[in-house]
Amino acid sequence: MDQIVQRSMLKWPNVPAVYGWLRLDRRGNWLVKMPSGPGMPNRYERIRNAVVTDFIGRNYARDESGRYFFQNGPQRVYVACDYTPYVFRLDDAGTGFAAQNGEPAAGLTRMMLDESGALLLECRPDVGLVLDRDLAKVIEAVRDSVADEEELFAAVQGGEARRIRICGQDLELAPVLSAEVPRRYGYVPHPAPPPGEREC
Repeated sequence: MDQIVQRSMLKWPNVPAVYGWLRLDRRGNWLVKMPSGPGMPNRYERIRNAVVTDFIGRNYARDESGRYFFQNGPQRVYVACDYTPYVFRLDDAGTGFAAQNGEPAAGLTRMMLDESGALLLECRPDVGLVLDRDLAKVIEAVRDSVADEEELFAAVQGGEARRIRICGQDLELAPVLSAEVPRRYGYVPHPAPPPGEREC
């Protein structure tokens, strides 16, 4: 966490938290809620400024209740996750994975395939979705470790776990249901304000 953020937290310790303002989508983009008229559905817009997205990424954390947030100076801004709290892409060398905030995927123990065909990683800092644009490269990397990748993915979608090799590591490829992921990994995909408080 940035030192300027830590100092502001000490200076103003009781700033109310914000809910419903910031989202992480399935492609690792940060989305901010935009004003809308009465009775209109919420509208979110992608944050494209690299300085802002880097600042969010450096100050992104998880609280003791499994809620992810961005510490914006003294104010905690809770993040709604469209799926998982991290979205991983293959790194530039193609030898590992990096999250949307640049954090490397460490201690990779399992890859999972959900019912929609999405791949997830079980690792540190937490569970994360593999970026859809990298799926072809990931499947190509898996192909080198199995005789028949179509049979492999069909078997896993049918409920069977298999061993694969990717990025120089042997690990399990296992089935998972998307609805079970938050409970299994203990995170809250849509943090809600306490009773009596409203979303922004």
